[in-house]
Amino acid sequence: MTTLASPPRSAKLATDVAKAVSLSNAAAALLAPTHTPREFFDTLRAQPALAEDAIRFLAAALPKREAVWWALQCVRAAFPKPSLEVTKAIAAADAWVKEPTEVHRRACGDAASAADYGTAPGCLAAAAFWSGGSLAPPHLAAVPPRDDLTAASAAVLLAAVVDVDHIPASHAKFVALGADIASGKSRL
Repeated sequence: MTTLASPPRSAKLATDVAKAVSLSNAAAALLAPTHTPREFFDTLRAQPALAEDAIRFLAAALPKREAVWWALQCVRAAFPKPSLEVTKAIAAADAWVKEPTEVHRRACGDAASAADYGTAPGCLAAAAFWSGGSLAPPHLAAVPPRDDLTAASAAVLLAAVVDVDHIPASHAKFVALGADIASGKSRL
């Protein structure tokens, strides 16, 4: 498994990752040209006011499977008594994380549509569906997703606001879960 301690070759610097992320002005001001992805994530997570930036950055920095796994943990935590659509999206993403096959990836596309792309479970399933393969139906020419296309950050951010009375606590919990994955402390 690739962690932020050993980022993919294409993202040796945090600035490489940050190109695909909408950071706040406060977060962007902290980005040094020499930061590794791990150093910049640690800088962001040290400031609770920048939790949303830390979530966006980490979702882009992690390999897609790990980002979906992180989002899966956050969505599960946010929906302790899930509806049928939420259960289906969680189950589809879980199946893909455990065994990232084309069949499981395509099932995530169906689950994302059923759960609604504007929800945490819908974004979770979409993140798995958009992880690779083709976005077009199987009988049409392949349409690969852009490499920067992801919904993992949206799934985590939307999961954090499910309980509006505990948003800061959810942000902190979800950033900590992501840090464990990024460090390799929590493994698939």
